Amino acid sequence: MTSRSDVYTHGHHESVLRSHRWRTAENSAGYLLPHLRAGQSLLDVGCGPGTVTIDLAGRVAPGDVVGVDTSSAVIEAAAKAAADAGTPNVRFEVGDAYALDFPDDTFDVVHAHQVLQHLSDPVAALREMRRVAKPGGVVAVRDADYDGMAWYPQSDGLDDWLTLYQEVTEANRADADAGRKLLSWVRAAGFDPADVHPTASAWCYATPTDRVWWADLWADRCVRSHFAAQAIEHGLADEVGLEQLADAWHAWGAQEDGWFSILHGEVVARA
Repeated sequence: MTSRSDVYTHGHHESVLRSHRWRTAENSAGYLLPHLRAGQSLLDVGCGPGTVTIDLAGRVAPGDVVGVDTSSAVIEAAAKAAADAGTPNVRFEVGDAYALDFPDDTFDVVHAHQVLQHLSDPVAALREMRRVAKPGGVVAVRDADYDGMAWYPQSDGLDDWLTLYQEVTEANRADADAGRKLLSWVRAAGFDPADVHPTASAWCYATPTDRVWWADLWADRCVRSHFAAQAIEHGLADEVGLEQLADAWHAWGAQEDGWFSILHGEVVARA
């Protein structure tokens, strides 16, 4: 996402990539799909392991698609996934959201999913995304809003997890509640308000399979991911406390009536 001093709170532990690989254009960029057509060029900023990028590449083929991320290991995995999927119109490169290595007015579509929430200067990144978009092109961003998350049954442990997550992101100079601020950030980046279209959508984990998958994923993150390391480094938690959060996630995942939703803010803006 960025080569500045910004810190990616989640890191690239397998528990994080497991979540990223679940994402598709349909479940993570549905708001953008009506704006896509064959032959468009597209840049995916903060592409991660590339599942959404590859899906988008199929929708704009034969248009050229580029995915960029700061992690060379993740870029290698994305390139392999594209080769395995037989998607010839996509390539992956190491890149910096604040200094994209492309000329002005290069892409018809510039997309970033769950990226701005991890940046210390999201408005600067949006200006850079606008720079590489063609005049009249689309810049599309979607981010979660952690304070807008909701779950049932009530869980003191999940309450503690959310409080800790907010504290860690604040210590990292990031913003876990980015979803609600996207419209403000896009306007601050200089987009014409008349061509800015905000929406919202949600993920929901409530089926037995989805609930257990989501709970296990976050239980792993609480003790093994970069989030856990950052919580300890910032003096916000210790290993015992993190294990307790993992136990809370497992307990919630075992609830037959467990339900969890994640609100996302979305914006499509014309460059």
